[in-house]
Amino acid sequence: MAEFIFKEMVKKHGLEDQFLIKSAATSTEEIWNGIGNPVYPPAKKELARHGISCDKKRAVQMCRADYEKYEYLIGMDDQNISNMIRIAGGDPAHKIYKLLMFANDPGDIADPWYTGEFGRTYEDIVRGCEGLLKHLVEK
Repeated sequence: MAEFIFKEMVKKHGLEDQFLIKSAATSTEEIWNGIGNPVYPPAKKELARHGISCDKKRAVQMCRADYEKYEYLIGMDDQNISNMIRIAGGDPAHKIYKLLMFANDPGDIADPWYTGEFGRTYEDIVRGCEGLLKHLVEK
């Protein structure tokens, strides 16, 4: 959800040409025989409620090369962060962050697959993305 929320936010600010925004799984749970699952239907429905499309998106797995390719790698929760550091082989350049850190919140984005609270997750992601965008624009 965060990829599409942030893309929409960046677009509304007319900054699309200044960002490369991608998302990747930190585990293989959503990838079977090398093919990623599409966005989970309730997540897709929540995004659609806000006029955001995620059509054609399929899960891909983060790889070590992503650490060199991107300036920021953003996780939703402590488990994501742990997996990202493991995949990247560490975080010597301090590129890995938890999204809500940008909203001055040390907490996790609750995984709606477990909670069923897709609306709450959407709102938490928006808070984090707003803070992230502010941070990047001010940088």
